[in-house]
Amino acid sequence: MKQTYYLFNPGHINRKDNTLQFVPYDDGGNEMPPRYLPVENVGELYVFGSLDANSSLYNFLGQQQIAVHFFDYYENYTGSFMPRDSLLSGKMLTAQVTAQQNKARRMVVAQRILEGASYNMVKNLKYYNSRGKDLEPIIGLIEGYASRIPETRAIDELMGLEGNIRKNYYEAFELILNDFSMGERSYRPPLNEVNALISFGNMMCYSQCLRAIHQTQLNPTISFLHEPGERRYSLSLDLAEVFKPLLVDRVIFKVLNKRMVQASDFEATLNRVLLKTAGKKTFVQAFEERLKETIQHRALGRSVSYKHLMKLECYKLQKHLLGIEEYKPFKMWW
Repeated sequence: MKQTYYLFNPGHINRKDNTLQFVPYDDGGNEMPPRYLPVENVGELYVFGSLDANSSLYNFLGQQQIAVHFFDYYENYTGSFMPRDSLLSGKMLTAQVTAQQNKARRMVVAQRILEGASYNMVKNLKYYNSRGKDLEPIIGLIEGYASRIPETRAIDELMGLEGNIRKNYYEAFELILNDFSMGERSYRPPLNEVNALISFGNMMCYSQCLRAIHQTQLNPTISFLHEPGERRYSLSLDLAEVFKPLLVDRVIFKVLNKRMVQASDFEATLNRVLLKTAGKKTFVQAFEERLKETIQHRALGRSVSYKHLMKLECYKLQKHLLGIEEYKPFKMWW
């Protein structure tokens, strides 16, 4: 089974026969012992430090269908190297564009994405509400906003509801977390530890959704809830809305409440808070463990990993766009 590899140190990487040789640099810029990654075991690379590589290396990665996701010093996702699409389908592309351009059809998909996202947020809150946290008032507010989703007639109206749902949802973090304060949601830059983890985790989820889309015939730039834009894979943003409560938020609650990540794992710079390398490694490990967890899928009748659920979501969206089966968003049932 192919694995995800994380490169936290700066360094250079090159092909050595059928192996990737990564030579990290220490804080002084000196080469450290090389690390060898057998190509047949590599699914994708996450790069958090400066990486030196040449075009022949990327040609090789493309041939091996290995994606590379890049993050800058401030933990912002900056882009991905994606292998050439091997599952191109003119029929699928036409169906996706046609649905996106039709206002009524786009609204149906966008509404269902938000329905799935809000349902999963409430599911998280109910989990902690049953464990001594008084979250009933916030749950009621979110369910009230969610009940208005079918009434929306425009994307900006729907996004307004999304903003209200998420604002109340993040207010619940103040009650769920034991030793850290959520405060106001701050994006670019994150102004405290919780916001730094949310931003980092959301980007991890976004890139995982991009990986899943790339394994199907969907085009990642044509989205429904978020507006398609220049130089971004906006369909990944759509799918990430559904999975962030399951994959990101639950990991944040775990690593903070179990003190796996502590205040010492963050550094405060001018007007921003960042995760140190040790904190990133801890969060990434917990995130990977979450992706590998399995559930008994009710429709398929077999165990499915959380990571595979994202790919199944893409298949469901494909069937909807092709008129085969109505799209029903993923909703936690356990």
